[in-house]
Amino acid sequence: MTFSPHRRLAVGATLIAAVVGGVAPATAAHATPTPHATTAATPVPAAAHAAAPAPDMEGVAAALNAAMANGAPGAMARYTGPEGVRARTAGVRDRASGAAMDSRARFRVGSVSKTFSSVVLLQLADEGRVELDAPVDRYLPGLLPDERITVRHLLTHRSGLADYTDKMFAQTVPGFESVRNRVFGYRDLLELSLSEPRTTEPGAAYTYSNANFVVVGMLIEEITGRPVGREYERRIFKPLRLRNTAYVHPDTRIKGLHVRGYLHPDEDGAPLVDSTEQTVSWAQSAGAVISNPADLNTFMTALMRGRLLSPRMLDAMTTVTPTDATNTRFYGLGLRRYDLSCGAQVYGHTGTVQGYYTYAFATRDGRRGLSAMANTSNRGAANTALGGTLEAAFCGKKPAAATASSRAVRGVPVLPAEEDLPERR
Repeated sequence: MTFSPHRRLAVGATLIAAVVGGVAPATAAHATPTPHATTAATPVPAAAHAAAPAPDMEGVAAALNAAMANGAPGAMARYTGPEGVRARTAGVRDRASGAAMDSRARFRVGSVSKTFSSVVLLQLADEGRVELDAPVDRYLPGLLPDERITVRHLLTHRSGLADYTDKMFAQTVPGFESVRNRVFGYRDLLELSLSEPRTTEPGAAYTYSNANFVVVGMLIEEITGRPVGREYERRIFKPLRLRNTAYVHPDTRIKGLHVRGYLHPDEDGAPLVDSTEQTVSWAQSAGAVISNPADLNTFMTALMRGRLLSPRMLDAMTTVTPTDATNTRFYGLGLRRYDLSCGAQVYGHTGTVQGYYTYAFATRDGRRGLSAMANTSNRGAANTALGGTLEAAFCGKKPAAATASSRAVRGVPVLPAEEDLPERR
């Protein structure tokens, strides 16, 4: 299913900042809120493309090294744009063998999976098989405790369903080990959520919850009669030729060239836990996709160019509301928007799964994209540092005075990375 690109959202200048300073290079180069406050979709002149700064790949490398300085064994990033493809790597993808990080390698993308799930559900809406403002109860009668919860509430994290992972991972490593090889059904996970108090009234406020996208997976399977992985394959992976992307559940392996993931325990000085093999059954349609940087670039840029959704549905997906008080971070339908310090707006998603942090973003016109990964988790400073790849890739080089401090960019304090899972460090 292919549609022509459509108009871009208006650009507003605010920021998400990142840690990129003060770390010596160790990098290899490759040639390769109120709920009703929404953005308005308006055309942007084609001349605006010419104003886009060249990517600062030295800054990208510095961000990768900053992630390593904050506990990641390795990190990598891949930029694609009018200038071509540029990749940077740092550190190792396997601590045991010492194998260097490789930008071709696959890894677990965590909550970036939510964007894949959203695309499938929005395609079903394009086909008239689901209505965004219809109650979930229309399609899954009696599943949820409140008939006011709509499909749109799930996709925007405004359902009020509690995030079952808060309790599941209250202790990081014991929680992970208890589910590493476990296979859940969707209803098992939803019951864990429903056993906790709801966080808000439906539609009242943004509260990130993995339970929302468990129900999204249930909707996809109920409406299509097929497993969610089959729908990813049929509607996204094959049309875009994403040969290194797969929905892997409940198999615990990452096949082929891949990055090993390392989880930080909650206790100071405790050794890293190799978390590579797991079912990710605790996440499924909320986080069980595996991919690599090139495929993530292709997916996000194709999505923004209108290759996966009609103009109407892409407009709905990119209509956003704030997620915090900074007015620089927003959420649409399974899609984040970050407003950077140079005024650039980028759309995509962050991802956290045990042992991996991921960023996958693109500009609204789909001309530029950046994916980045660090092979650790439960280490928020590493996640914040990795986010610096966005500023460097999409805003270009900054004056020396702006990059000298690891605590601010252009005089504005650094914002910590948003959490997709509960973290204790």
